Amino acid sequence: MKITRKASAHWAGTGKDGKGTLTTASTVLNQTQYSFNTRFADGIGTNPEELVAAAHAGCFAMQLAFNIQQAGFAADSLDVSCAITLEDSGITSSKLTLTASVPGLDQAKFDELVDHAEHNCPISKLFNTTISVDATLA
Repeated sequence: MKITRKASAHWAGTGKDGKGTLTTASTVLNQTQYSFNTRFADGIGTNPEELVAAAHAGCFAMQLAFNIQQAGFAADSLDVSCAITLEDSGITSSKLTLTASVPGLDQAKFDELVDHAEHNCPISKLFNTTISVDATLA
């Protein structure tokens, strides 16, 4: 199965003083503001790294949910956060933090399923960076 998702960016002005908007085909983002200040300071709007963090957290959670299901369990909850680090003009790491509630799942199997999701969710495969996961089975 091949799926293509689309988004667009509009930018006007210089890198530091310009402003842009991001729009997704689903319109979840619809001319959402981004700028130098939203990327490198605390301006109002989003930024590419924040969007990558959301994508990685969501992709990892869904991959893990499939892994857990395939192992014969069902998660009550998978809470994932992601911190993307940008330095020296590149993304240098993606740190996922997971708290999971999965009735009946033992720690060894949980660790195996998390490891698989860490390396096999499509967004993880996209990165050429260090990816780490801190996972807690509650």
